[in-house]
This record gives sequence, structure tokens and C-alpha cells, in this order.
Amino acid sequence: MTPRHTLVAGGAGFLGSHLVDRLIAAGHDVLVLDNFCTGSPRNVEHLSRHPRFRLRLHDVIDPVAVDVDGIFNFACPASPEHYQRDPVHTTLSSVMGVRNMLEQARRCGARIFQSSTSEVYGDPEVHPQVESYRGHVNILGPRACYDEGKRCAETLCSAYHRQYRVPVRIARIFNTYGPRMQPGDGRVVSNFIVQALRGEDITIYGRGEQTRSFCYVDDLIEGILRLMDSDAEGPLNLGNPHESTVMELAELVLRQTGSRSRLVYRPLPADDPRRRCPDIGRARRVLDWQPAVPLEDGLRETIAYFRRVLGLGRPMLSMPGRPVTAAETAPAAAPQWVPELAAVAAAQEAQQPAH
Repeated sequence: MTPRHTLVAGGAGFLGSHLVDRLIAAGHDVLVLDNFCTGSPRNVEHLSRHPRFRLRLHDVIDPVAVDVDGIFNFACPASPEHYQRDPVHTTLSSVMGVRNMLEQARRCGARIFQSSTSEVYGDPEVHPQVESYRGHVNILGPRACYDEGKRCAETLCSAYHRQYRVPVRIARIFNTYGPRMQPGDGRVVSNFIVQALRGEDITIYGRGEQTRSFCYVDDLIEGILRLMDSDAEGPLNLGNPHESTVMELAELVLRQTGSRSRLVYRPLPADDPRRRCPDIGRARRVLDWQPAVPLEDGLRETIAYFRRVLGLGRPMLSMPGRPVTAAETAPAAAPQWVPELAAVAAAQEAQQPAH
């Protein structure tokens, strides 16, 4: 990938911050925009003194004008806990935010990557999900702010490509996990790990028979970079094609943590998908990409990360070939490098529930 001036919207979030690490390592000059509604200054604190890294507090709902030749847009809450908290803002982030990023790309002649989601398929009636499937989505349900927002974002991307010839790359991202997930984000992997490490009951919705496919973050970022650097047009699935039930995930987390937590069962949330698994045949053909990290290995590293975040004092582990970053091993002190962002971090911590 040729080094370039790159904007990453939502670059202090879970996925965005991992991408920023890869871009900096590849020689890019990177500008991160983030409003920190779900991202964290800690995720990019280790880059604070890097000469090719800049950070700007900004909400993509508001226009921005910068000179870049590549844009990655991750700016939208992505977990049910977060995107249902303020459904109006979630919808506007997906629509107005994407429109502003597309206008930026149009003005600069930049290529833009849009992080879409498997949620555009809703509760699918086709399995596994292929890119040509149009989905089965409740447009009025509690998840619609995210599902329909992302569908509209894809529509805008396609319209800008057809009408203005803006070069667009769209990835429909399936369940992804790894370090820098937030303890209270409502995702099933982080929920189970945090509950197991704290010795709390593990919450299973329904009977745990619904399926998901779990892709480790390093694998996903590699797919995103290959897509951005390719000639692929149209949405492309990125995720792990190996399907697991929620119950299987819970049992694996219990084994790896050594926890004695009990399994408790709650009713399924509205519109919760019964099956979710990508067909990645197109990604294999076009990008020569498929996930490489087994679930057991990825969970081991993710559990080690959460041990540190929760202050449980066990050492961080690293998988072969992937060094642990400074951000993942640094003491949990408030960032000092940008005072206003240190205040953001302190406010986020104050909102975390006590345990």
C-alpha cells in the first residue's frame, strides 16, 4: 500500500485504532477524527508523539475540510448497547456522517472505505449470507437505527460512485473481537469474558442456540487494507465463515478463564438474528484473504487484555507474530498528552458501573 495522507473517522475506536496502527507502521500520515462517544483516547495514546499522527476531536455529523487522499470511515456506534442509547444520533452518524465523508472524498479526489456491517442482512433468511442477498430487516425495530442507517450509508456510497465517480470500497463486517473492546459494550464476546472474569452469572439470551461467526481483529484489519488497495467494487463480506453457537462460545470462555460463573437465561432481545455467518467466497477470490487466527487463540489474547483492563493483575499474552502494543500494556493512567482528551477519558471512566 503506497504511503499517503489518510483520514480515519472513528479512529480511536476498537477497529479504527487497530487500523491506525497498521497505517502508521506502513508509513502513512494519519489524521484521526473522533467524538469519543464510544472510542477511547487510550486506544491511540501510544501514538501521541508520533510525527505522522494527528488527532482531532470531531463529530462526523458536522462537515470537515482537510486535504487527504484516502479516507476510512468507522464513525458510528457499533454495539447494541451503544447504538440504541441514542438512536437519533446513531442514524445521523450513518447518514449525515457518511455524506460528509463522501463530500470530503469528492472534493479531494480521495478513495474512501466505508465500514458497513452484517446487520444490513437483519435476521437473514438466506444462509450463509452472500453479498447479493438483500436482507430481512425490521425498519421500525430497536436495532433499525443502526441496521437501516448502515443500509442508507451503502446507498449513499453507491450513489456518489455512480453520480460523481467517487472511488468507494465497502466492507460488510461480521462479528469481530479482540483487544480494545470495551468491557460494557454489550457485545457477546466482551460480555461473556467480563462476566466470567468477575465471577458473575453469564447471561445467555434464549437457549444459546443462535449462531455467530467470530473474526479476530488482526485478520479483519488485513482484509480491510487489502480491500482498500484493490479494484473491488460493490459491498464485500469480511468475517469468519466458521459458525459457533452462543452456547459454544460461553463454554469456551468458561474453560479458558477457569471461571465458575453460572449460565443464566434471559428472553431473546427484539430482532436478534438467529443465524449469522458470512459467505466470503468473493473476498477469497478478489483479495486472496481469509481469517487465519483460530477462535481459541484469539480468545486467549482477548481474555488476557480484559484481565489487565479489569485490574486482575495477570500478564498479557501475545500470539506468535503479533507483538503486544504499548497501548495494551501501559498502566491504566489518564492520558496526559492532550488535556481535553484526558478529561474525556476521566468522564468515560466515571460513567462505568461500579463492581
